[in-house]
Formats: sequence, C-alpha cells, structure tokens
Amino acid sequence: MAQETERSEYIEITDGISTIRPGIDKESWNGLSYNVGISEKTVGAKEFSMNVATVPPGGIAKAHIHVDFEVGLYILKGKLKHIYGERLEREIYNQAGDFIFIEPGMPHEVYNLSDTEEVVAVVCRTSAQQWENIINYEVPAE
Repeated sequence: MAQETERSEYIEITDGISTIRPGIDKESWNGLSYNVGISEKTVGAKEFSMNVATVPPGGIAKAHIHVDFEVGLYILKGKLKHIYGERLEREIYNQAGDFIFIEPGMPHEVYNLSDTEEVVAVVCRTSAQQWENIINYEVPAE
C-alpha cells in the first residue's frame, strides 16, 4: 500500500500522484494573482510548474524575461495584448481559446484589454521554481 502524506488540507501527496485542491491561498507576482498549483514547492515537481493566472481588469504584467525556461499559456477567459521584443516594439493580441508559447529570454509585457473583465489563463513553465529566474526588463537605451 502506498504511504500517503498530507501537507495541508488542500495538498495531498501520495506515492506517484499528488492533488492540489481549490481553497489554498493565492500568490501574487507583478500585478497578477495566481492560484497555487504544481511546483517544486507544493508537490516536489522537478521539471515544470503549472498554475492559473488572473490579470485584473485593466491590469498589466510589467516587462519581464523568463531566464532559461519556456512558458505555455492557455487563455480561458478574456482578451490580452503582449508587447514583446528587445525594444517591446512588437505586439500580438490573444483571446479565450488561444494557446501561447513564450521562448526563454523573450522580453514581454502583458495587458488586459478590458476595464471590466479579468483575463484567466492556465500557465505552464519548464521550471519547477515558479518565480526564480524571472527578471524585470528595461528597454535598452538607444
């Protein structure tokens, strides 16, 4: 029989399958809120992390870079704009149903396009440490 270890009433760790249930506190980073999800910290993940991010109405995730890891998003709700590139000179628009892939090291800033509706997205990173190796980005001087 597999030995079960319960880290909290919301996280259940077993031999082989772990569960994170709704109700755990949210985390915040760069103006966004995140449902606590899969990571090294929560379930001992080694290769990736995954959670649900919410961008509040009119919210912005200021320019940043993911160092040495890939990010995939699936937009569940809302519309957003990414500005990206070395000078944040390019833009792309996304909405519910879109998958987004962000390469390591790509400078980008995220804007919720609505003043009344939040953006909700599933976020997966090829890093089990959710917040390490994310750095703020300043556009280089000309």
